[in-house]
Formats: sequence, structure tokens, C-alpha cells
Amino acid sequence: MFTGLVTALGRISEVVPLQAGEGSGLRVTVQVPAAWLQGVDLGDSICVSGACMTAVELGAAHFAFDISAESLARTTGLDAAGIEVNLEQSLTLATKLGGHLVTGHVDGIGQVERFEPAGESWHLALRVPSGLARFFAYKGSIAVNGVSLTVNRVTDANDASASVHINLIPHTLRHTNLHSLKPGSAVNLEVDLIARYVERMLPGLRVDLAART
Repeated sequence: MFTGLVTALGRISEVVPLQAGEGSGLRVTVQVPAAWLQGVDLGDSICVSGACMTAVELGAAHFAFDISAESLARTTGLDAAGIEVNLEQSLTLATKLGGHLVTGHVDGIGQVERFEPAGESWHLALRVPSGLARFFAYKGSIAVNGVSLTVNRVTDANDASASVHINLIPHTLRHTNLHSLKPGSAVNLEVDLIARYVERMLPGLRVDLAART
């Protein structure tokens, strides 16, 4: 579990297939700032640009994780050397929950429609995958590449063509890889955890309410 508050920027330095042939997963090595891995043990979870990954190798200033072909098909930005990634260590019971509850389970890939200055901030508009629009609401939470953000507006003429609008402050841009976004960029999205469970429970609640009336 994570909070969506990025604590470091890393860079993918090496990508190696786990086995020969197409459709293989990858072992991905990430270079990190000195001392960032203090307290991390083999097998610990690390959020890498929104995706929860298990540390299978640790060094003084790097770690590696294995990512399956299935996860590669459902995420973006985790498969090539040189890519900058957002990093967050898993939270503990003593961690401040400054963002929102983030699982590191990517729900879909969004696409940047607009990314432009808006006063002292930046306006980010994302086209979200079909089926996810119902999970986003005004002032609700969204994780974009693992960054906890607040939804300012949702435009959804229909669920297949919905956009989520977000304002980014300069601090967020300086300390995450969101500063490199441009129209057409792909991003990892995670919906709010509470919204996910509410959606799952709604059919049963409707049946129960109907039975009581």
C-alpha cells in the first residue's frame, strides 16, 4: 500500500528479457538517489510510476524488479532504458497518509489531451479508458504515474469519451516525472480505492433496497 506521494525520481538503466522469445517478461533495473533504499529489503514492494513491484535485487544505488508480460501489456513507461520513473516505498503504520490510499494496481492507461500553463499552475487533461469514467468525481482522488492528485473536473459526454482535468502545482512538476508529459503521452492510472469497492457493492445494495421497499 502507498500514499501517492513520490519520494524520489529514478531512471531505468537496464532491461533484460526473463526468457528467450516474444511475450517474455522483463527484469528491470532502476538507478535511484544515494541512500534512498535504506530500510528496503529484498521482497519489499516499491511503487514504480504507479505500479507495485517487488524488489528482487538490491544495490547501493539501484534495485531490480521482474515484470510479467501481462503487467507490461497493462502499464506504460516500465519497459525501456532511460525512462524516468516515480518512486515510493510502501507505507508503514507510522507513515503519514498525506495523499490517498494507493494500491499500485494500475486500472488503465490514460492519454494526455492537454498539458499547458494555467496561471501559476499547469492544466492537465487526460482521456481515460472506457469504463473508468464512473470512478472519477469532482474533488475526488486519482493516481497518475503513482502521483496522488485531485480531480478538478470530469467531462464525460459518454463513458467511452471521458476526460479528467487536473491542476498541477510547480512543486509536483519539479519532483515527479509528470514534468515531461506532452499531448499524446501515455500515463498509468489508478482509481480511488473506495470508489472501486463502492462500485462493486452497488448491485447488491440495489437488490437489498428493492427487497425492503
